[in-house]
Amino acid sequence: MRVVIVTESFPPDVNGVAHCAVQTARHLVRRGHDPLVIAPAVPHEARAGLDGLSIDPCPVVRVPSLPLPGYPQVRVALPSRRVATSLAAHRADVVHLASPFVLGVRGMAAAARLDIPAVAVYQTDLGGYARTYVGAGEAAAWRRIRTVHSAADRTLAPSSAAVGDLLGHGIPRVRLWPRGVDTERFHPDRRDPELRRSLAPGGELLVGYIGRLAPEKQVELLAAAGELKGVRLVVVGDGPSEPGLRTALPAGTHFLGRRTGDELARIFASLDVFVHTGPYETFCQTVQEAMASGVPVVAPAAGGPLDLVDHGRTGLLVKPCDAQAVRDAVSSLAQDEELRARYGRTGRETVEGRTWEAVGDQLLEHYAEVLAARTAVAA
Repeated sequence: MRVVIVTESFPPDVNGVAHCAVQTARHLVRRGHDPLVIAPAVPHEARAGLDGLSIDPCPVVRVPSLPLPGYPQVRVALPSRRVATSLAAHRADVVHLASPFVLGVRGMAAAARLDIPAVAVYQTDLGGYARTYVGAGEAAAWRRIRTVHSAADRTLAPSSAAVGDLLGHGIPRVRLWPRGVDTERFHPDRRDPELRRSLAPGGELLVGYIGRLAPEKQVELLAAAGELKGVRLVVVGDGPSEPGLRTALPAGTHFLGRRTGDELARIFASLDVFVHTGPYETFCQTVQEAMASGVPVVAPAAGGPLDLVDHGRTGLLVKPCDAQAVRDAVSSLAQDEELRARYGRTGRETVEGRTWEAVGDQLLEHYAEVLAARTAVAA
């Protein structure tokens, strides 16, 4: 099968869209298919030292792009003929649109002109982002989402909450497609006593957030939990909110910057509690990675975490946007080592079957069903 993946983000970017897109491409290659990726170009320095590491599992067409004002880690693709030209040259059987909004809209239009089936993957709560960044525009964001996803042969949503949102906004042909997790890389055995001693020399409880540092993530909600006696905060990631968070979070908070690969896995497994604070997650991959690492989770009772966290069994769900609720949840876990261990073990057991291989095979089934439906209509 010849597949073109049109994605708004791709490595070396570090975010959920990029991670899912590269895992999809890798799985297609492993299964003997022929993928091509179309993604925004990144600055030369971002790829410096990476090109020789074969991070691209398949050919990648880079479309000219500009940084998003105020958030340079996000690139916005510029208009380009490369999208339609690449789809035609690759002789695509299916077009896979990863979180379509700018580049994906062009990919959808090109697929329609070329009469190629399209599968659109919903992955970003753009309505929530509109509320966060501009205080308005949610209705306009949903109009754009509805336009592109309604034109697709099938829309894949990563969680029950996301499926409900899409159906509630009148988007047809929606199916559930969750995300996988690398259970070999993210594993309790990665726990590193030396790393723990460097981060908590006094034996403090390590409470961590891992992800982008951006307004919609609301990482400042960790401040009250960080003031608890015997708690040390660890923040991993980068983004425009970092300067403000260095002021908002307690003195002694460790800001470790962007980390990836095995180093990231060691940090996950070395935490005592993982906290995710953002209320706009359509899935929340870092929650799954924490669970795979055997770490109990605190997350908002909203969006993707509702599917991932079994409250009182693998972690705690708290009221969204409530710093006191986060503090109380962390406090209860800090006082009970046995409870933390039990949540961690159960969380690991819960995700052991959620491999990228299993999830990738589900995606291939969606492709096959879309192609069969097109064939039936043509007949």
